[in-house]
Amino acid sequence: MTDRVVVEADGGSRGNPGPAGYGAVVKDAATGEVLAERHEYLGVVTNNVAEYSGLIAALTAAAETGASIVDVRMDSKLVVEQMSGRWKIKHAALQPLAARARELADGFDRVTYMWIPRAENSHADHLANVAMDSGTGKTPAQSKPQVKTTSGTGEADRGAKAGWTGARGTPTRLLLLRHGQTEMSVDRRYSGRGDVPLTERGRGQAAAAAKRLGAWPGLVSEDGEAAPIVSSPLTRTKQTAQAVADALGSRFVTHPGLIETDFGQWEGLTFKEAAERDPELHGCWLRDSSCAPPGGESFDAVHERVDQARRDLIEQYEGRTIIVVSHVTPIKTLLRIGLDAGPSLLFRLHLDLASLSIVEFYPDGNSSVHLANDISHLS
Repeated sequence: MTDRVVVEADGGSRGNPGPAGYGAVVKDAATGEVLAERHEYLGVVTNNVAEYSGLIAALTAAAETGASIVDVRMDSKLVVEQMSGRWKIKHAALQPLAARARELADGFDRVTYMWIPRAENSHADHLANVAMDSGTGKTPAQSKPQVKTTSGTGEADRGAKAGWTGARGTPTRLLLLRHGQTEMSVDRRYSGRGDVPLTERGRGQAAAAAKRLGAWPGLVSEDGEAAPIVSSPLTRTKQTAQAVADALGSRFVTHPGLIETDFGQWEGLTFKEAAERDPELHGCWLRDSSCAPPGGESFDAVHERVDQARRDLIEQYEGRTIIVVSHVTPIKTLLRIGLDAGPSLLFRLHLDLASLSIVEFYPDGNSSVHLANDISHLS
């Protein structure tokens, strides 16, 4: 018998709704020893029903070990937030499942809930897939593994792309929203890591963009789950992201990879002032993406960092629509990756404040840009 256990649970539905199953694992919190495993095919249900079913099975198995403290780890943001009491449970099909999970949780001295990335929930994910395979007559060897997007613009990726037959699978769609106006943007000054807030006009721009996204079809599911909102950690983007979160009735998280370029000693200068201060370096910066401002960051470095952030988002939210609130250079970089274009795009593409762009990344490595610099909501 152990006093404290960690439970990992997962559920999946191939079709949502479709053939579904769950997986659950109970581990000794001190040693990591697996104390119990559960998996079951559920028939045709939704992904969220399968996730809750996995949690119920995990808590039931944890009770059988005699544990008094349970640390729940799941990659379902919906279940974690609802069981933590931060999100309401609006969908009727989930309410009895949540009630049963709470009933089981009440049998322990303490239960905590934590969201973890999908990659860290691989044991339960595997069991859920075993369950789904059993219900659809497949063996694990016959099941197709989930394909992760790994491509950026490297030569190895280009070789793989030669075999493309078109965009296949469910894409991960990024709705790219630039932040609203700041005092730095009023004077068209280099504004990178300087943490400036939105102006009054900028807050109005953010509100207009939020209103548009609040009415966007499909960003809030039937069970009340809103599309993930991921922001740069700077104040101007967080203020913009908060307006969107308020419109969707949800929350946002931040990712450091979405932060603006570090302009170093050019921070706060106008284009003309930077060119007069460092004429040769400024000219190099405009011609060569490997050149960096003094004490700052090159566009090549920005590209590498933003592409890693893109991979992180696709791994975490694969096949979903994500609202990304960021800055001009990271957004241009994501569009550049989607177009498989060179660095000259950074200087040829204009993005207005509070503009909306859309890019999709497919599991087969393909991508497509659907929209760039849309400001119709600011009319």
